[in-house]
Amino acid sequence: MTQVRPGQWTKSSYSGASGGECVEVALGQPMVPLRDSKRAEDGPVIEFGRSAFAAFLGAVREG
Repeated sequence: MTQVRPGQWTKSSYSGASGGECVEVALGQPMVPLRDSKRAEDGPVIEFGRSAFAAFLGAVREG
C-alpha cells in the first residue's frame, strides 16, 4: 500500500456538503489512493494506477 501522510489527502470537490458522500484522494503518489473520509483512520483505501484512475474519472464524467 502507498504510504500517504495526513496532509496529502484532499477531499473531492464533488463530495456532498452534508458529509454523506465524502471521497478523498492523494495525488502525487506513484499509485492514486482513494478513501472514504468518514472512515479515514480505520477504513479501506483503494489504489489505482494512473491510467486506471484516468479511465475511472472519465467513466464518472460520462455518467
